[in-house]
Amino acid sequence: MKKISFLIVLISFIATKSISQIYMADTARISFFSKTKAEDIDASNTISKPIMSIATGEFDVEVSNAFFEFKKELMKEHFNEDYMESAKYPKTIFTGKITGTVDYLEDGTYNVTVAGTMNMHGVKKDITVPGTITVKSGVIFVYAKFNVKIEDYNIKLPSFLTINVADNVDVTVTATMKPYPVKK
Repeated sequence: MKKISFLIVLISFIATKSISQIYMADTARISFFSKTKAEDIDASNTISKPIMSIATGEFDVEVSNAFFEFKKELMKEHFNEDYMESAKYPKTIFTGKITGTVDYLEDGTYNVTVAGTMNMHGVKKDITVPGTITVKSGVIFVYAKFNVKIEDYNIKLPSFLTINVADNVDVTVTATMKPYPVKK
């Protein structure tokens, strides 16, 4: 009888310590910053919902280009019409895999690398990005900052705007990931 009781307690403990395999962003912010002598351009998108699998390390995010918010409406117009051509290329998609040792059951901050393919402006390019994952009370916080060369994605600037946009743009991704309820 003691063995059966111990087995039941052990199974209950394992069940309470297990965690969801799929996490989705509860909140996320994808932002970029371009610094030039003429002006700084800072925009963010809080609509996207990254998804990750802690079992496989897969991390996917799809960003609707038209939902970036700018300080000036004219910047948003130039971004969508002249740079990103959002009507033709409505989304930027990243599909990758997180590598590095992360204990999703243990609170802490872990350095990771995310390698994958970014599809932006009709161009697919393999990229590798350093980042951190912080686990706190079952919630996963994702942070990554990297640089994008706009010419790598065939983004052409009209000649009258070349002094306003940098050749390299800093991109920051932050997300608060929570277990995604999978229906069984």
